[in-house]
Amino acid sequence: MFIINYIQDQEKAIDSLELKNSDASCYAKIDLILGGSLQELKLLDKTIISNKNMPPYHQAFMSSILFPFANRIEDGTYNFNDKIFKLHKNENSGHNAIHGLVHDKTFQIIEQDISDKHASVVVTYNEINPDLGFPFKYSISLKYILSKDALELKVEIKNKDQKAFPFGLGWHPYFKTDNLQNTYLNINSSKKLLVNDKMIPIDEANHDWNGFVKIEDKAFDDCFILNSNIVELKTPEYKLEIHFSTNENYLQIYTPNDRKSIAIEPQTAPANSFNSKIGFQVLKPEETYNLNWKINLK
Repeated sequence: MFIINYIQDQEKAIDSLELKNSDASCYAKIDLILGGSLQELKLLDKTIISNKNMPPYHQAFMSSILFPFANRIEDGTYNFNDKIFKLHKNENSGHNAIHGLVHDKTFQIIEQDISDKHASVVVTYNEINPDLGFPFKYSISLKYILSKDALELKVEIKNKDQKAFPFGLGWHPYFKTDNLQNTYLNINSSKKLLVNDKMIPIDEANHDWNGFVKIEDKAFDDCFILNSNIVELKTPEYKLEIHFSTNENYLQIYTPNDRKSIAIEPQTAPANSFNSKIGFQVLKPEETYNLNWKINLK
């Protein structure tokens, strides 16, 4: 049987949730204070995601949901419908806005379900006092579904404003391994994005990748245009697939300096999409947008 535990702070407010089965061989921790992010994940007794020995959350953005933009917006500035908007430049370098606006929001529990096969929870955030750089009202709901060998994340965005707004969506999980040297990654891509010294895309380049590539000593901080909606990761500890419900996908791959994990970040649009219009989408008033990501242990 699966269960859901509530972890409370000193003022008895719920700040995180634990989803797990009876022997804790599958386990997920969702932090409501840190943007509803998935801070720990274990499947079939294999640790997949862990926040232990990681840099602070607001440096690594581990497992954060990236909305209304993924990755960076150059100089924090963009033009939408002939109006200039300025976002807070929160990147460490001070050059760009990075990783959206909900990574530090507090989410609320609105639904839960448990059975002998899974546990699920829906958490949501309603933006009613918008940022000056993104002055639009919206809601974002995250549904996490944990089973013995999989974690599915369903995201729903609703425009609750009277005006349309631009958006992109991404996810920023770091996958733990004690041996990145002997880890393999398989994506299907024929193009990667070239970037300038501010990590802003400036062009595309042919880059054929179709099959498992050994990480070895390679350092990644690159965005690839995917030809499929499945990515495979094989570490010495486990093998998994990441499935995307969308047809047009971008993938940011990042290897931290400590070489203890690899970030595999699905995105509906690459960095600076509000300006480049690559992967650019617009949500009209009262419209909703839905997508699913799934981590499946093999």
